[in-house]
Amino acid sequence: MKRNTYLRTVVVVGCVCGLLISSGCRKRTPPPANVNPTEIGTGGSILSERPDAEGDRIIGAEVAFVQNVLFGYDSFQITDSEVSKIKAVSDYMKSSGGVRLICEGNCDERGTAEYNMSLGENRALAVRAYLIGLGIDGARIQTKSFGEEKPVELGHDEASWAKNRRVEFALYRK
Repeated sequence: MKRNTYLRTVVVVGCVCGLLISSGCRKRTPPPANVNPTEIGTGGSILSERPDAEGDRIIGAEVAFVQNVLFGYDSFQITDSEVSKIKAVSDYMKSSGGVRLICEGNCDERGTAEYNMSLGENRALAVRAYLIGLGIDGARIQTKSFGEEKPVELGHDEASWAKNRRVEFALYRK
């Protein structure tokens, strides 16, 4: 009888240890490889600060159609549902030759600050590459990453995080 109790105890302890070891922590994926701006078009630059004159930003009804491009978790892939938002900006830039654009990449709060800066930059570069593919001169498009520093939603749930994984468009007159 004592032997059966001892065997059960050993089996239960072994199973619990196995579960604890196998569950572990989620492995951290390395940051996505940086997209080289020279590979996706000539001209343009990565901004370290705002353009010279903040007053020449186009706001209001003229650009009311502009919507943020949203991204999946830990991704800088542009989904089919977001393409129309980029095409709307492309059409506006084609009809307004004196307009330049800053693609501002943003992330949710998950991940390290360094990782999110890199991911935000890759999101901005992906949108820039798409715009160049639509015929916009790369010299008219700059990129900037804010990482997790400019959330539009302050919640700590998936709905809030989904809105923070975005590229915003800032349009300026030359």
